[in-house]
Amino acid sequence: MGKLWMIFVASISILLHFSAILSPDTPTDRLVLVLLDDFAIKSSHSLYFNSLKSRGFDLDFKLTDDPKIALQRYGQYLYDALILFCPSVERFGGSIDLAATINFVDSGHDLIIAADANASDLIREVSTECGVDFDEDPSAMVIDHTSYTVSETEGDHTLIASDDFIKSDVILGSKKIEAPVHFQGIGHSSNPANSLVLKVLSASPSAYSANPKSKLSTPPSLTGSAISLVSIVQARNNARVLITGSLSMFSNRFVRSGVQKAGSQTRHEKAGNEQFLTELSRWAFHERGHLKAVNVKHHKVGETDEPALYRIKDELEYSVEIYEWSGTSWEPYVADDVQVQFYMMSPYVLKTLSNDKKGLYFTSFKVPDVYGVFQFKVEYQKLGYTSLSLSKQISVRPYRHNEYERFIPAAYPYYGAAFSMMAGFFIFSFVDCSIQQVDCSIPSMETADCWIRNF
Repeated sequence: MGKLWMIFVASISILLHFSAILSPDTPTDRLVLVLLDDFAIKSSHSLYFNSLKSRGFDLDFKLTDDPKIALQRYGQYLYDALILFCPSVERFGGSIDLAATINFVDSGHDLIIAADANASDLIREVSTECGVDFDEDPSAMVIDHTSYTVSETEGDHTLIASDDFIKSDVILGSKKIEAPVHFQGIGHSSNPANSLVLKVLSASPSAYSANPKSKLSTPPSLTGSAISLVSIVQARNNARVLITGSLSMFSNRFVRSGVQKAGSQTRHEKAGNEQFLTELSRWAFHERGHLKAVNVKHHKVGETDEPALYRIKDELEYSVEIYEWSGTSWEPYVADDVQVQFYMMSPYVLKTLSNDKKGLYFTSFKVPDVYGVFQFKVEYQKLGYTSLSLSKQISVRPYRHNEYERFIPAAYPYYGAAFSMMAGFFIFSFVDCSIQQVDCSIPSMETADCWIRNF
């Protein structure tokens, strides 16, 4: 009996957890699995972890070789997000592997990957599946002889001070990051044709990827601004992935240390790592840039009820409410580039929606003179924001036989021709009947003329 009671309580708790995860009203990730190579990382990177905890995240720390770790149970995911701070792992314990990690992202969950010069093939494969390719040379690191961090020892210029950030307030926040960011690790590249991958922190034009302990014998495969130091991925299912080749940039040492970029006279007492990584984690965990659309409505002008179908040339109104998650509540989303399509095989109507600055977007238009099955479609994609894909189907019918206009304007010339002929006939008849008639039976000159005329 006691065992049955424990199973019942466990089942209820799991259901409550899953209902919270799947709730559309709380998009922010809350339960995060953190996989580590060594528990020492938990203390050496404590500032970053404490930043997440202070924002309400529940971090579950596990070693990568733990035989009990799992991402899902009974077909349901146990975590909202995954952090891989285990660059040298060759194989995960428990039921986690490459396929399980990719399926986790494919299910709409979020992922953070931090590699370094010791990145294993497993970490490289996970990154490749997400659209990012680390340098194939296992001994290569990013080297920059002009944008390195000035220190007492000259070093090999692998400790880089980078400030080439992406220009996006929704990803890095509205407050400018004044200090450069410390980076020491491996670079990666992405396919320029892949619009899902964005470079958040890029290397300078003078950087290259090579082994810092040996001389260059061949040109490096990665050079200049093509090297990405930190990249993000927003999948089509709105899952978000953060990938970097430097685990050290999350460390307390890099966060607390000062920074002076080579060639600059300005020395910052604190590097920009803390602000950069905090703002980036806000985006990665959907605390910013997450949109939702509600109350999609359409109806005829002057009415409020949604009809079952429209008639060609009807005047209609379309509206939708769009909100953005601020980390604690839903706030009205304000933009001037949201469009709606009235679509059947191709858009017959494309209208930009007006908004009232309170989240309501609306427009009105005339149904085209084409009948069939149409869709109201909103396909909204903007840098850094989750995509919106709204679709609502409606039928459009032609005029019924008794709904056509009594007089068609295009036929007015024909109407005029018909009525003018009738008027001419009436006038001719009236004139003809008004002429004095001559009696042709009486012989006279007029009678002769009458015979000739009648002949």
